[in-house]
Amino acid sequence: MSLLREIQADAVSSSGDVAALLRKCKILAARLGNTEFKAWVDAELNGYESVASLPEYRRLSVESVGHFNGAFGSGMQNAPIPPICIPEKLRQLITHSNMAQPISHYTSLLDRPRKGGTFQEMWPSDLLVRVGKDIYEGMHCVSAWKVIPANSIAAFVDTIRTRILSFCIEIEAQDPNAGEAPLNSPSLPQEKVAQVFNTFISGSVQNVATGGANFQQHASTSADVEKILVHLVEALKGAPLSSPGREDLLASASLMREAVDSVSLGERYRAFVSVLSDHIQVFGPICAPYVPLLSALLR
Repeated sequence: MSLLREIQADAVSSSGDVAALLRKCKILAARLGNTEFKAWVDAELNGYESVASLPEYRRLSVESVGHFNGAFGSGMQNAPIPPICIPEKLRQLITHSNMAQPISHYTSLLDRPRKGGTFQEMWPSDLLVRVGKDIYEGMHCVSAWKVIPANSIAAFVDTIRTRILSFCIEIEAQDPNAGEAPLNSPSLPQEKVAQVFNTFISGSVQNVATGGANFQQHASTSADVEKILVHLVEALKGAPLSSPGREDLLASASLMREAVDSVSLGERYRAFVSVLSDHIQVFGPICAPYVPLLSALLR
């Protein structure tokens, strides 16, 4: 099996180790000779040096709660902290959590059973001192923390899988042997690799599509998912009837359409990508405008 196919198989698998997947991507980055992809892989494996360098998917929206003491032994435990009580310039500190650690840190967290399915990030002590008396009248906050849902961490980890998968599908569509190139002899021009990287790894949903005729890219709701799937099905129908995998892909795409607004949509999307990876040479270019849009919406 080629390196590109190995990475695709690992990305589709829900049980595979994401750090191991990224290490394979490190090999791929060396064979592609692309410094941007290598830097992204290294940052995911080793952690990000600054908050400013964090990708958007590593910045999670969270809520904060705390313990409060009042007069005559009064108090509140696990009380929600409304952001409106915090000075505007400080609100980002309590409403967002920056996931800057290596990816292995977060996958290890997900392996540990948690009561309530949440994790905690304590407030900095200087923030507590500054605003602790201004949250609830007559009460002082003695401890506070951000509540980070485990499913939010799982979602951003899954986003990494999906971006890698989309990247490899497109690279294979450009050159099926790109992952087997000798070191220092990449088979794809760096301009092309950089374009794929910016589209599928670091880009946003607004600039992903490269070939969808008459396709407006303002996707944010289930109606937009439905619109993308309609275009995807029409694009697949345009392939020659004799193309191997055409009917399987059409059937899989149709199952996705049936599951819009359903909890099974993500599972059916992964099934579609798995079928697509088996027929990437023919259908990779056809599906390229739509797969990253779907992955961005479903992460």
